[in-house]
Amino acid sequence: MTVHFSEEELSARRKAVADELVNRNLDGLLMFRQESMYYLTGYDTFGYVFFQCLYMGADGETMTLLTRPPDLRQAKFTSVIKDIRVWYDAEEANPAEDLKSILDEHGCRGKRLGIETNAYGLTGFNLKLVEAALDGFCELVEASDIVTRKRAVKSPAEIEYVREAARLADVAFDRAVEKAGPGVFEGDVLAALQGAIYEGGGDPPGNEVIIGSGPRALMVRYCAGMRHMDPVDQLNLEWAGVYRRYHAAMMRTLIIGEASSYQRHVFSAVREGLEAMTEALTPGRPVGEVDDAHRRVLDAAGFKEHRLAACGYSMGTTFQPNWMDWPMLFSGNSILAQPGNVFFLHCIVLDSDRGVAMSLGHTCLVTKTGREVLSKRPLDMVVV
Repeated sequence: MTVHFSEEELSARRKAVADELVNRNLDGLLMFRQESMYYLTGYDTFGYVFFQCLYMGADGETMTLLTRPPDLRQAKFTSVIKDIRVWYDAEEANPAEDLKSILDEHGCRGKRLGIETNAYGLTGFNLKLVEAALDGFCELVEASDIVTRKRAVKSPAEIEYVREAARLADVAFDRAVEKAGPGVFEGDVLAALQGAIYEGGGDPPGNEVIIGSGPRALMVRYCAGMRHMDPVDQLNLEWAGVYRRYHAAMMRTLIIGEASSYQRHVFSAVREGLEAMTEALTPGRPVGEVDDAHRRVLDAAGFKEHRLAACGYSMGTTFQPNWMDWPMLFSGNSILAQPGNVFFLHCIVLDSDRGVAMSLGHTCLVTKTGREVLSKRPLDMVVV
């Protein structure tokens, strides 16, 4: 068995969630988020893309996983779940009916059950199956936030994994800088960056690494069709070190060949913005103030039309298709930063008129007195 946390820690997490179920007068929780299953039991898979549900009773210890046969051994090997049931692919298969039978065994008829609907593992099609199967059987109550809010504050053991992820992100950055340059194929840079993380014992990221030169440097998503860099070019990179599924993201725009005066001007504003954002991330203060700082600096520098509407998000154990976690950093967000929160802060200017991109980003841990930048790499312009 490979579980990356002690049973005592996992049990304490389940108790905290169970206490919240009781507070909300819920008799159990139907989990469709893979992040919730990993957090409470260690269960690690990508099989959630099909119908999969973990039921946990309000005692925090009664658990049954319903999944497909390929994930039976996966659940036994990576989790503390003892009761694992499988549903089988067939022409008229309806796993929601299998779920109903499991819930009937657990005495859930007529009870109030929380359900995670904000989950990539629960498509609209499958939600309709669940609602139809459980109609008149039990009451379903939206509860997507329960485990998500618990996950936002990291334990000491989790923070150690985040620190290792940040170290891997730094090493990956070094490798990318070593490889990048005029005429270099983007794929070689990506291979060096991602290879450093895997060689260091890291894991695949929750979303594709963003890489793009030339006009593709203005994309903040990956898109197919990598190219060779021009003698004078720009290369935008957004990646995450990942360790035990915990993420620590970074973002940089590398200047290829030589930097123009305009690029240096934009870089100065972006660096000032990220430094102001980092200072604004303070325990006990609304996380929206980070974006207020982001807007204040970039708008004053004349880049209001070229910035984004949000400037980061929480990081943790996230699974494909993306590593973005709750809460987001946008102006007006009243969620208070707490010690143990981990946030990725990014300051991005995308000037489509001039075809210039400039980005800086790093991951921070909120502490009792402020914040700690987990990356050890300086915020200097990199010209290769």
